[in-house]
Amino acid sequence: MDVMEAIRERRSIRKYTEQPVEEEKLNLILEAGRLAPSAANRQEWRFVVVKDKETRQKLKNAAKGQAFVGEAAVVIAACAETDNHVMSCGQLSYPIDVAISIDHMTLKALEEGLGTCWVGAFYEEEVKKVLGVPDDIRVVELLALGYPADVPPPRSRLLLSDIVHYEKW
Repeated sequence: MDVMEAIRERRSIRKYTEQPVEEEKLNLILEAGRLAPSAANRQEWRFVVVKDKETRQKLKNAAKGQAFVGEAAVVIAACAETDNHVMSCGQLSYPIDVAISIDHMTLKALEEGLGTCWVGAFYEEEVKKVLGVPDDIRVVELLALGYPADVPPPRSRLLLSDIVHYEKW
């Protein structure tokens, strides 16, 4: 699968089978995240991989009851060990860098026949409590991962002409 094909085919999967994710595939996905670029090569991302069903159910509750969080074979809590570095553009680096890492993982997961869904609707303090995440670590996103039970059709996207400006706004 080439990169553009993966980008076109990736979907947010919200229904998963009960099939477990093989360790080899999970490690390849985590490796894809590890290889992502980051501001000043800070590599602030840290991941908590959750396979335990009871813990995934607790994460489901922390994710505002979104059922698929508990149904996915794996939930990855994408965290940041950060000093809150601000890039010269004025943006914090860690949320952007963690997002790039997650995106690498979603594309690798697709290549491995797995589905993913980014989860930004969660209560960070609850997730930290469930997973024992230290106070100084930020939980940026949750990533549901598993074998899709259903693949939704593509969603509409704006045209390039609606989003791109050349030379000036």
